[in-house]
Amino acid sequence: MIVKRWQAPLLPDKKQIYIMFKREGLEPFEEIIEPNKSIKTHRHPFDEVRMILSGELILDISGNKLLLRAGDKIIIPSNTKHSKKVETEESCISVCAQKI
Repeated sequence: MIVKRWQAPLLPDKKQIYIMFKREGLEPFEEIIEPNKSIKTHRHPFDEVRMILSGELILDISGNKLLLRAGDKIIIPSNTKHSKKVETEESCISVCAQKI
């Protein structure tokens, strides 16, 4: 897995994230995970690319827990077991894509 933390003082907005993903040859879509919701362990036959637009997301990737915040980007390799959850009262909005 590759995690990139946003270092600039201003966070990108949704339009800018979509542009970044499209420049990488990806087809972005928005995912909203509601407050106090979790998504059980699963895996995909493709790399999952995700950048947090707002809120916080806790990922458990093969037993390693990561907290992602606005601006953070992660690439989860194909067939990697992972789960997601939001433990706050704010939804987590992400821009996601499948990388084949």
